[in-house]
Amino acid sequence: MPKQLANALLFQLGWFTCVLSGDSPWLLLGLATLLAHFRWVGRWADEGPMIVGIALIGITLDSFLHWLGVFQFQQVSLLIPWWLMLLWALLATTLRHCLAWSAHPWWLASALGALGGPLSYYAGGRLAEVTFPYGVLPTLIGLGLLWALLLPLLHVLARPTPGEPPLVTGD
Repeated sequence: MPKQLANALLFQLGWFTCVLSGDSPWLLLGLATLLAHFRWVGRWADEGPMIVGIALIGITLDSFLHWLGVFQFQQVSLLIPWWLMLLWALLATTLRHCLAWSAHPWWLASALGALGGPLSYYAGGRLAEVTFPYGVLPTLIGLGLLWALLLPLLHVLARPTPGEPPLVTGD
């Protein structure tokens, strides 16, 4: 199986696992999909720091949006739930693999972010019982604008540093 396909399938498995399991012990299956990425698709030495960095950016961003009242989760916490934190790490695994096609030209990432970002939040919110206190449509429009800027930036951050293998464009 090509690595890009394996990456896409692992991400989808992880996405559904995280969203449907919440912060239950089933979340360990989501963690297993992240570890499977390092076994079959990428290597920790090549991608680990990038994945951790992007996950931290996403956790900070979504926690800030949560503090602003954009998202309301079942449990009360200053930070976003563990399942959403893990989703950020899983998203980062796709940037050099199955989503590498959207890195150039930059507007592909912007268009994908504008559409895919809000749709993912909407679907995940419905499945995980996350509410949008400002209303669904205003929240999705705001998330679309945010992700139109964010995904191109994440692609810049995901670029290999000198000495790392190049971005995967095909297998």
